[in-house]
Amino acid sequence: MIRSVLAALVAALALAAPAGASHFQPGSPGLGDPFFPLAGNGGYDVRHYALGLEYDRATNRLDGRVKIFARAKQNLSSFNLDFRGYDISDLEVDGRGAAFARDGQELTVTPRRGLHRGKKFVVRVEYSGTPEPVVDPDQSLEGWVPTADGAFVVNEPQGSPGWYPANDNPQDKATYSFAITVPEGITAIANGRLRSNKTRNGRTTWRWFEDSPMAPYLATATNGVFELRISNAGKIPLYQAVDPAIPTAALAFERLGAEAEIIGFFSDLYGKYPFSSGGGVVDIGGVGYALESQTKSMYDGTPGASTVVHEVSHQWFGNAVTLSVWPDIWLNEGFARFSEWIYEERHGGRTAQARFDTLYARPPEHPFWANAPAALPGPEVMFSSPPYDRGAMTLQALRVEIGDHDFFRLLRRWYATYRDDNVVTADLIALAERVSGQRLDEFFHVWLYQAGKPLSW
Repeated sequence: MIRSVLAALVAALALAAPAGASHFQPGSPGLGDPFFPLAGNGGYDVRHYALGLEYDRATNRLDGRVKIFARAKQNLSSFNLDFRGYDISDLEVDGRGAAFARDGQELTVTPRRGLHRGKKFVVRVEYSGTPEPVVDPDQSLEGWVPTADGAFVVNEPQGSPGWYPANDNPQDKATYSFAITVPEGITAIANGRLRSNKTRNGRTTWRWFEDSPMAPYLATATNGVFELRISNAGKIPLYQAVDPAIPTAALAFERLGAEAEIIGFFSDLYGKYPFSSGGGVVDIGGVGYALESQTKSMYDGTPGASTVVHEVSHQWFGNAVTLSVWPDIWLNEGFARFSEWIYEERHGGRTAQARFDTLYARPPEHPFWANAPAALPGPEVMFSSPPYDRGAMTLQALRVEIGDHDFFRLLRRWYATYRDDNVVTADLIALAERVSGQRLDEFFHVWLYQAGKPLSW
């Protein structure tokens, strides 16, 4: 009798315990990526970013007003965003002030009340400060990189938190809207379609909207003095911008002018173009590379013809079908390099097999064979040759192994199955075996995971 009374009392006290005291837990401060363990955050899913940015290159000051529309994936007592630098003047969750703390890139937000699993919520952050580029493990620059007349904004793999608070992991895709205010005469270019550009009191606000899910690293807000031309690839608007200070500006527009034909070619080969807009930006960016920002490839200087092919192909492989973890970067870059090869082959140039043979002729002791594309030792070699060239060689070797019919059927299935989703290498291996009806584990082990020159497969 006494025991039953005590049990009832304990149960009543448990029910009366304040929300958050027991069943609300913090979201994880990272998602455990092997190369960037603290990139991304657990416990919620972002649905949309609404970015309001004001930038003046003369003072190099960036003011941001960002709304993040998200859904809780667990009962959250607190959650993290990735954000570097800047002074935060206001932070609210669902219109109410929230406590926050900072530790390096981690911005921990504690709402006044716990967020139940499945609840939709809105985070509003106001901030200002001086943008500082992010330095990657390979010592390259990314993020908000100031230029002579604006900023070149590229983020792969960890630059986004250098200019807006984000759940900075490729697995958390979201739609984006942008309102970028800059001095009159400056053009601001972001992802998606241009909604409007209006000038008032010497400042112009450019509004863009990207209606397809996008990984945070693919966002851009590049700005500066540009000549902006708008054309079409079928019903898809193409926005092509070139800094007129580039001596080869006419050639730059010629290279960008090939985008419509390239989009048509890959649409026939891989499947329908994944997005509702496209284009490219040629700037004097100072970073020394190009990047496939979603719908707006970014080029530091006039690109070569094959570079444009490479970046456009990323809209399928990298942007629509996106890696889940950064050690699988070959799923982006190997596919894009192979796309260069097959484009050249189908346009009367060298065959993909000839490109393969040239690389394969390198002796076993050549440094080219030191790293396998899916077994990279660390993030400092993410953008070295193996994910690109040996990744493309893997695809060409697979083409020979299973034949053209099954190989190109595989590429179309890969895109159709995982469009707007995230993938790992094991997904490709499994799909290749299903499409071909062959056991390919040894083939992929040799080409993707085994260091040294493949001698048999």
